[in-house]
Amino acid sequence: MAELQQAQKRRRRNTRTIPVAVIAVAVVVVAIVLTGTSTSSKKKTSTASTATTTTKPSPSTTTVTPPTAPPVTGATKITGTTPCPSFSGSSPHVISFSKAPPMCITKGASYTATFQLNVGTVAVSLDTTKTPMTANNFVVLSLYHYYNDTALFRTDPSIGIIQGGSPSTQSASDPGPGYTIPDEGKGYTYAPGDLVMARTSAPNSAGAQFFFCVTSACSNLNSQGTYVVFGHVTSGLSVLQGILASSVNIPNSQLGGAPAKLTLVKQVTISQS
Repeated sequence: MAELQQAQKRRRRNTRTIPVAVIAVAVVVVAIVLTGTSTSSKKKTSTASTATTTTKPSPSTTTVTPPTAPPVTGATKITGTTPCPSFSGSSPHVISFSKAPPMCITKGASYTATFQLNVGTVAVSLDTTKTPMTANNFVVLSLYHYYNDTALFRTDPSIGIIQGGSPSTQSASDPGPGYTIPDEGKGYTYAPGDLVMARTSAPNSAGAQFFFCVTSACSNLNSQGTYVVFGHVTSGLSVLQGILASSVNIPNSQLGGAPAKLTLVKQVTISQS
């Protein structure tokens, strides 16, 4: 009987101990799972926070206001008939004329216009055969230093151009030299390197503003064909490409953009051969 009672006591103790052990093991397992989940959550949270703080805004959302040049001052005006300027470069600085110039270039001679920019040099061979009046006008204005310190104020990659030639306003709204010249032909096509007269939509409205064709996108103007091509770049096209590549948009402008850096024509020199 004593042995039977002892056996019964041992069974009762084992029955109480097993549930306690099971509960203890379960508690330990749950604690491990919770600890692992917390660590994983912390790692994920830390990674997301780092990605957020290192993300940079898209460059396309950045607005850049291009610099502008002040109007040219200190120039004089010629009233009456315009005399031919000196090819030595000694003529006065003039940006206002009463009349278009006479023919001052020599028939059969070759002329090169060299643009001294604040970012490089561009040389252009002027076409005095197909467009003698337009080339003559540009030569005369250059020898009167009309283009000195004028800005290349417009860039438009969509048509591949850079425009300038406006001393009074440094913009497309410039009043010009005081006269206009006739269009020399029509049906022009445009290619990189062309030097072209700018004008309004009205015929015979060109005066002094010009533009360079820099990329093949300039062919988008072929359907118009009314802008007179009067020269072609012989050196410095890469300078123009760099200017066009720096183009930034001008908000609410229908003329495209402008160079990100102020770009000036310091002077245009003319050589004859």
